[in-house]
Amino acid sequence: MLDERLESIEAEFSDIETQLSSPDVAADPNLLRELSKRHKELAEVVAAFRRLRTAREDLETASEMLEVADASERDELTQMADVASKLIEEIEDELQGLLLPKDPNDGRNVIVEIRGAEGGEEANLFARDLYDMYVRYAQRRGWKLKVIEETASERDGLDEVIFTVIAPDAWSRLEHEGGVHRVQRVPVTEAKGRVHTSSATVTVLPEAEEVDVEIDPNDLKVDVYRSSGPGGQSVNTTDSAVRITHIPTGIVVAMQDEKSQIQNRAKAMLVLRSRLLKAAQDEQAAELGDLRRSQVGGGGRSEKIRTYNFKESRVTDHRINLTLYKLDAILQGDLDEIVDALMAAKRTKQLTEQ
Repeated sequence: MLDERLESIEAEFSDIETQLSSPDVAADPNLLRELSKRHKELAEVVAAFRRLRTAREDLETASEMLEVADASERDELTQMADVASKLIEEIEDELQGLLLPKDPNDGRNVIVEIRGAEGGEEANLFARDLYDMYVRYAQRRGWKLKVIEETASERDGLDEVIFTVIAPDAWSRLEHEGGVHRVQRVPVTEAKGRVHTSSATVTVLPEAEEVDVEIDPNDLKVDVYRSSGPGGQSVNTTDSAVRITHIPTGIVVAMQDEKSQIQNRAKAMLVLRSRLLKAAQDEQAAELGDLRRSQVGGGGRSEKIRTYNFKESRVTDHRINLTLYKLDAILQGDLDEIVDALMAAKRTKQLTEQ
């Protein structure tokens, strides 16, 4: 059964390679992009299948030679057969993982939104810490990060920040960051040294392209107004800020970072498309009986996915019961141990559900 599926994938891979060499495909950018994406998806599976085939041939050869070998050759041939058998098991395990259903968002850039939630200004300061953590993580991985919108709070925290992470593995490594992040520490605003618990929300969206989400201009209500800074003071003398409401869903996106109304509108449409894509995917999942909880819920501390405890230098991810006593390193962007564990947990869950 497994071999039949792998042979079918190999045949499709070969057919795509033939199509990619066709001038007609080269002249059609959309078809070229689709075929190239599918070719990339299949390449790793086909390479593993071909390694499996070679290992099986090696095992068969060693087994046949053992039947006629004399005593002086049997130890070496037995070792060859054992190595081939072990390799076959490893490749078959690898293929089980490769054949898991692909996340439709794999390979996409992501849009990350961070907002202070419960805890007043301390929540906004923590939102700033989380943003800095992701900036450093992006730097460590060589990702490109671009800020879309940033609203500072009074004490240099962040009421809100929205940014794009541009990298092929951005979604697979950041999708689990969405949720309520809780912090336990003595705030700079605390005069008596008491530990406070605050929270910030992180939302992770797959970046949508125009071809992913069709938006009827008649479904949009666009308002323009003057940009404002902390405290509401005007920071622009022209109506450059843009607020777009998607009437059918009620989703509202506002942008004011740029001095140009055109640029703010373009940024707002980028975020709107991504939110609509995520909403459509969640609706589809619900129809299939796999309704996922909202990433951030109400933003309350009790809904946390992760806790950052400064007194104990501890970070705990509550979904996988992982606790690390390396808070400083994690806030400096050393997130791979947590991310890898979350990715492994997802893969294990998928394998058990097959």
